[in-house]
Amino acid sequence: MPIRVDLPTTLRQRLDASGRPLIGLWACAGSPITAEIVAGSGCDWVLLDAEHSPNGLESVLAQLYAMSAYPVAPLVRPPSGDTVTIKQYLDLGAQNLLIPMVDSAGQAEQIVRAVRYPDGTPGGGVRGVGSALARSARWNRVEGYLGRANETISLTVQIESAAAVSDVERIVAVDGVDAIFIGPSDLAASMGLLGQQSHPDVVAGVLRAIAAGVAAGKPVGVNAFVPADAERYIAAGASFVAVGADVAILARQTEALVERFIPQAGTGGTEITEGTTAPRASY
Repeated sequence: MPIRVDLPTTLRQRLDASGRPLIGLWACAGSPITAEIVAGSGCDWVLLDAEHSPNGLESVLAQLYAMSAYPVAPLVRPPSGDTVTIKQYLDLGAQNLLIPMVDSAGQAEQIVRAVRYPDGTPGGGVRGVGSALARSARWNRVEGYLGRANETISLTVQIESAAAVSDVERIVAVDGVDAIFIGPSDLAASMGLLGQQSHPDVVAGVLRAIAAGVAAGKPVGVNAFVPADAERYIAAGASFVAVGADVAILARQTEALVERFIPQAGTGGTEITEGTTAPRASY
């Protein structure tokens, strides 16, 4: 007799149950080893990124396996909101999706349809049915999966353009959008402020999106690798915040360690005292 499987709680369920903002890290290296290290850090959620990182279906699957022993919520970002791509990521067992570059309520509605199975109604879901073949239903070992698949999926759409901020009140009102996540870097670029994530106009856009989510009763996440920015957005009502990425941490920490031991041009060298360690670099 086959065993029956219960799926982990979704990110939205964890957000609803939490009495504090959930703190997350990005895993961008495309490695199950680094993903497992990040998952074991004590953070609440981990983003597996397939938009800007060397990740595909197979590597994301391997990282989901590596992280499954840890009490974190894996959040997977496909490269786009394409319906076929979303189907593939759902079928490999990604329960929590972050869809990038969602600029309008109409686009959000199409993405909601992509994560839902058809129900015979106009405008219903368009997800292809392959649960018997897929890890999403643990090959039909999740009892009644087809009838309650929506309960096992959390959909977050990414607000990362001036157009999205302009339509954010309608985006958060879309039924089936569980949360929004703000990307200040692309938002700044769309405003002609490339690389200026802390510009007052960018911050104002982030705060508007946070306020819209709070008013709609939906969780709002934000990317904030600078601690002061993270604190500002948490104070404004952000429910989940990404505070660092594996590759950025590795880059800054290795630079800081090497700089301590190898004299830099014009510095005259660095005195090394026994028992000291390299300072923690910001990122």
